[in-house]
Amino acid sequence: MESMKSKKQNFFRILLLLVVVILITFFFVYDLKQYLTLEFLQESREVIREHYEAQPFWLLVTFFCIYLVTTALSLPGAAALSLAGGAVFGLTIGTLMVSFASSIGATLAMLGARFLLHDWVQYRFALQLKTINEGMLKEGGFYLFTLRLVPVIPFFVINLVMGLMPIHWWTFYWVSQIGMLAGTLVYVNAGAELGQIQSAADILSPMLIGSFVLIGIFPLLMKRILGWVQKRQEEGVSG
Repeated sequence: MESMKSKKQNFFRILLLLVVVILITFFFVYDLKQYLTLEFLQESREVIREHYEAQPFWLLVTFFCIYLVTTALSLPGAAALSLAGGAVFGLTIGTLMVSFASSIGATLAMLGARFLLHDWVQYRFALQLKTINEGMLKEGGFYLFTLRLVPVIPFFVINLVMGLMPIHWWTFYWVSQIGMLAGTLVYVNAGAELGQIQSAADILSPMLIGSFVLIGIFPLLMKRILGWVQKRQEEGVSG
C-alpha cells in the first residue's frame, strides 16, 4: 500500500516537473519576456487602458492570472508588472491586484518546490538541517517577514527555499502578504506616477522622483526598522 502511494506521488512529481519545464521553455523559446518589460508596457499603455475602459473585469482577471503565473513559475517580469499595475489600474486597485497575485503566486511556487524536493532534501541533509529546522519551527514566520521586508535575497529564491523548510503554507502566505505589502505599495505608486506622464516635464515631477527614491532606500529603511525591533526584543528577554 505504501509502495503504491509512493509510486503515485512520484508520478505526480514527474508530471508537475514536466508541466513546469514545458511552460518555462515556452516562455523563453517564444521570447515572452519582451511583453513583461517596462518599455513594452509603456508603449502599450494607451491600448491597455482602452481595453480596461471597455472591459475592466476581463483585463483585471487577465492581469491577475499573468502576474500569478509569472510568480508561480519564478519567471522574470514581476517588477515591471507591478509598475504596470499602478500605471493602468491606479494605486488602490493596482495594489490589491499585485498584492494578492504575488502572494498567491509565491505560495504556489513554495508548494511546488515542497512537493518536488522537500522529502529528498530533508532526508538527504537531515543532520545538517536539524538546527535550521528547529529555528524555522520556532521563528520561521518572523524570519520570513524579515526577508520579505528587506529583499536581500531574490523574491523567487525565498519562495523555493521556504518550500524545503518546515513552515506551514498558510503562515507562508499571510506573512508574505503582509511582508510584501509595503514594497508593493512603493512599486505600484511609482507605476501610478509613470501613468500620469503626459510630457517630458512630468518625468521630473516631485512625486515620480520621490517614488523611485523610495524604491532605492526602502530595503535600507526596513533593515533599520527590523534592527530596532530585534534590539527591543533582546532587551526584553535580557530584562
